[in-house]
Amino acid sequence: MQAAVTLDRTFHALADPTRRAMVQRLARGPASVSELAKPLSISLPAVMQHLQVLEASGIVRTAKVGRVRTCTVEPKMLTAAERWIAERRESWERKLDRLADYLDATAGENDNDETGESK
Repeated sequence: MQAAVTLDRTFHALADPTRRAMVQRLARGPASVSELAKPLSISLPAVMQHLQVLEASGIVRTAKVGRVRTCTVEPKMLTAAERWIAERRESWERKLDRLADYLDATAGENDNDETGESK
């Protein structure tokens, strides 16, 4: 149950394009809040709200040293979401492979008309 809640928080955090941009920036390395805010066309309080969502999900960690809050990405949380997506992909690929096998097997049956001759 805890894993499902964690995954829900991760996908919720990544559902917003501003938060995804922040995570993408942090993937290059740590950044201060002001560095994260600079390319975004939103207020600093809005940036802080987005950071709170990212922190609650565990995707981002922040540390305050003096007056500067530095943010880092937590790859482990992204790995859990990536693993969940990969499991779904594998399941669908197996289903599609079975469908392809079925279609290949029945293709020969459709090549013959009622007299049994090839078309």
